Amino acid sequence: GQVLELLRGVQRGSEDRKRSLGRLRWALQNEDTQQKFVRLDGSIRTLTGLFTSSLADLQLEAARCLHELSHSSVPAVAEACLPVTSYLLTYLSGHSLEFTELCLYTLGNLVVESEAVRKQLLPQGIIPVLASCIQSPHEAVLEGVGYVLSQLLQAKEASTEIIPLVLDSVLPQHMLRLVCSGLKAGMGAAVEFAWCLHYIICRHEDNAVLLALGAVPALTSLLLDLASQIPQDAPEGLELLVCPVLRCVSNLLAQTDCQGQGQDGRLLVALFLILQCFLQQHPFLIQECLWLLNNLTADDPFFCSALLSLDLLPALLQLLTCSQMATVLALTVLCNIAEKGPCQCQRLLRQPLLPRLLPLLTLPDPEAVGQCLELLHLLFLHCPEAAADFTRHGGHQALEQHQNTPELQERAQALLDMVRQPPGAPSACQATLAAFS
Repeated sequence: GQVLELLRGVQRGSEDRKRSLGRLRWALQNEDTQQKFVRLDGSIRTLTGLFTSSLADLQLEAARCLHELSHSSVPAVAEACLPVTSYLLTYLSGHSLEFTELCLYTLGNLVVESEAVRKQLLPQGIIPVLASCIQSPHEAVLEGVGYVLSQLLQAKEASTEIIPLVLDSVLPQHMLRLVCSGLKAGMGAAVEFAWCLHYIICRHEDNAVLLALGAVPALTSLLLDLASQIPQDAPEGLELLVCPVLRCVSNLLAQTDCQGQGQDGRLLVALFLILQCFLQQHPFLIQECLWLLNNLTADDPFFCSALLSLDLLPALLQLLTCSQMATVLALTVLCNIAEKGPCQCQRLLRQPLLPRLLPLLTLPDPEAVGQCLELLHLLFLHCPEAAADFTRHGGHQALEQHQNTPELQERAQALLDMVRQPPGAPSACQATLAAFS
């Protein structure tokens, strides 16, 4: 009854129609009212009529009502708004900033809840419209565009139906530009577009478009800028930008043969500065930095050598006890370095590495222990004297306790055989390789 009353007030056309719309807007903040309203005959038709009227104040108030409806998590409510989508798109080149912003966030919200809305918006030209909006000088509009795009790019059909359209437009070059000017232009939009780039990179096999735009050097140089800002005057919310940028660089390096694209030792220094800065307040960034460090060192002797010669190893070893995920990733980076041969292993062993590894063998996490065994194997293989050193530190007992852990026993046994082998005897090394391959 009350909802019908509100609708009638809006339909009557009296001069306080704006007040009736205001009351309706407040009522539509309630989930239950939203559902009752869209079921009423002519409700959306009436709102659409006011939304497209020539009276700016009524239009704005109707836009606010539609925005409230778009917040509903019930797909039926979003689908009831289908007749409005083409007008929302048309008005994005709108007259007032507030109006444009409302239209953008309404579209973004509708896109989240309903595949039917997304399917309708694509042929209506949402991608070209957003490509034109992303060239707006207004931070608020750019943030809204980023919001709509990030919702579209997370849709389940994004990789087949949405990402190809985005990559064919001017959106990627503008997204990259806005992410890289985040510190000067506006953090909010930069954060949204950094996530957009991340969704494209991780859902799309071929990132030739982004690579051709110079995404790796551009984002690398952004990380260098961010790291140089950190100690003195890190802007509020910097970690929110750092996180997706790290992921973008990490995934681009993992997917493509970017060797040489990011070979800049300063990137390692930047990563460790970011780590030091956010270690306490935002520990989630530790694993993001370590993922990138892993991808940089995985197949690249340049970064393995740089990490050692820039004396970043002590900082890496500190991360061994940060969290379960950090332990595994830090050990993986150490394995990447040890894999490069005897020379790198000797440089690792100059740090007190073996005493640091012993306590890790007692962890309850099989993944961390497994990675630790992997590292020991590489060290013993390339530097047999390390095995004797390990025994002196009591490593023998630490290995024996894993002889009964099903997923670890084979590797633990192989290492015990290496430890028991007198120096200079080759047979055990050959025999144990099988356990680690």
